[in-house]
Amino acid sequence: MLPEEVTKFIGQAGSVKVFEVEKGAIKRFADAIDDPNLLYWDEEYARNSRYGSLIAPPGFFGWPAKLPRGAPLTSASELMVNLRPAITKAGYPRSLDGGIDYEFFHPVRAGDTLAVSSMIKDIIGREGKTGKLVFVITETTYTNQNGDLVARARGTSIFR
Repeated sequence: MLPEEVTKFIGQAGSVKVFEVEKGAIKRFADAIDDPNLLYWDEEYARNSRYGSLIAPPGFFGWPAKLPRGAPLTSASELMVNLRPAITKAGYPRSLDGGIDYEFFHPVRAGDTLAVSSMIKDIIGREGKTGKLVFVITETTYTNQNGDLVARARGTSIFR
């Protein structure tokens, strides 16, 4: 059983961050992942596609706008900054990235402004072969300027 000092974080949401999706950033990201898809590179090709404009590769959501110096990049990171001391105090000082699953609903387009928000969906204690573990499940939603949910991400952090 996990202490209340840890489980009290279930349901907490981070602040909404605003991300801007710029066409140059889409091209740089596509270059970084070595993806030659013309939908990310060629404005004329993309304009004549079913999308009508450059779109971002899956998993690229732009960059935070007006982020104060030293502030966490995402609201998921912001939540972990607050949760980590409680998990460490409960006896789980080490952490591991347990992965992330995405659901995509609409393409992210050059020029989009996304509202990005995260919430701690669950905190689960388990007994593993090597001892006790804590799984922290966060959910992040990405909503464009039209109110369309473009993507949802579920991340898992593992503590032991």
